[in-house]
Amino acid sequence: MSEAILKRPLPVGAIDTRASGWWAMIFVVCTEGALFGYLLFSYYYFAVQAHSIGYFPPGGPPSLTLALPDTVILLLSSVAVSWAQLNIKHNDKRHLVMGLGIGAVLGIVFLVVQYLEWAQKQFTISSHPYGSLYFTITGFHMAHVAVGVIALLTLALWSGMGYFNCVRYAHIHIGALYWHFVDAVWLAVFFTFYITPRLT
Repeated sequence: MSEAILKRPLPVGAIDTRASGWWAMIFVVCTEGALFGYLLFSYYYFAVQAHSIGYFPPGGPPSLTLALPDTVILLLSSVAVSWAQLNIKHNDKRHLVMGLGIGAVLGIVFLVVQYLEWAQKQFTISSHPYGSLYFTITGFHMAHVAVGVIALLTLALWSGMGYFNCVRYAHIHIGALYWHFVDAVWLAVFFTFYITPRLT
């Protein structure tokens, strides 16, 4: 009896998306999403109170010169990560590593471009309410992107070491879920800061 048990294959651990880590990430996404919601609500609150605090945002709508390409870069990173997810389901480990690596590199490019945009601003976090909200919200998002980049690079490393296959790949989906969330949040931030001022 004991010999038969010893000959059984070891469990593969977390498979597909049916893993405790998946549900933990769902709760993380909900929590962080609520936090971003509160921050964006603050922006809209000040925006509707513009008659009492002056023109909002100060200096008019922000330029799209860097923000629009940066948005495209982040969306392309999500495409790359989705491609990685598709490839692991087909046990294509080489393209899995490529997809995760491309997603991480594009995330780094996004952070660099966002920093360049910060450097061009004529105001600081303490200049006025808009400056405080702008640097706080975009900075908070940049921190999430940085965490996501580290996660993607770690997953790419583990993938290269052969940790995942077409059965055991829950970690890939968990990391991808976080990355797609970060991208979705940026769309909300981009719409709030760069599009809504042009609608009024």
